[in-house]
Amino acid sequence: MNDLIDTTEMYLRTVFELEEEGVVPLRARIAERLNQSGPTVSQTVARMQRDGLLVVSDDRHLELTDRGRERATAVMRKHRLAERLLLDVIGLDWDAVHVEACRWEHVMSEQVEQRLVALLGHPQTSPYGNPIPGLAELGEKTDPPAERVGELVRVETAAQRGGRWEVLQIFEMVQNQPSVMAELRKGGIVPGAVLEFESDQGVLVAITGEARTELSSEIAHGIHVRPAA
Repeated sequence: MNDLIDTTEMYLRTVFELEEEGVVPLRARIAERLNQSGPTVSQTVARMQRDGLLVVSDDRHLELTDRGRERATAVMRKHRLAERLLLDVIGLDWDAVHVEACRWEHVMSEQVEQRLVALLGHPQTSPYGNPIPGLAELGEKTDPPAERVGELVRVETAAQRGGRWEVLQIFEMVQNQPSVMAELRKGGIVPGAVLEFESDQGVLVAITGEARTELSSEIAHGIHVRPAA
């Protein structure tokens, strides 16, 4: 992590994104996501617990306190607004936006956020289809989350059902891999794209138009779709 990265905020955001993905937030998962050693993660988590940002439950999963969740929400909001700015205004490559936004999220003030929301046309989602949380704190109206959550199906499930599916959401775990993101973009696997699936010798293949893209189980697990209209 470089000087622009706030370690505490990165940990808070990682717990937040694990919750979004339905993954139990354990110290081991944070170590995997942030490429840090177990002892380093344990020390940081212990410090955050002393600071009242999270607690470690009896089954060892991490729970954000009200204070921790408020801060985690703010960091993720800044992150996803930064992604929209970097792509929609600055024109950074789609597969490079996430990594750059990981720096911007730590230096953005609420005043800048409010100006960005207006500049960007009051977005509700990131370029990867993920809802921007905490917009109400900036005085924004937000779409009812329940309607959106009910639409989501993981790619593995969609492939088993067959038919045509619209890409709705690409999770942070996939965005952390620029080379994979570049392959998805090359294959047209972006939010709003319509996919079909087939199995080629046990490998899941996503089909968009003439493009065929192999998806590992890990990557497939990080993409949500819904039935295409």
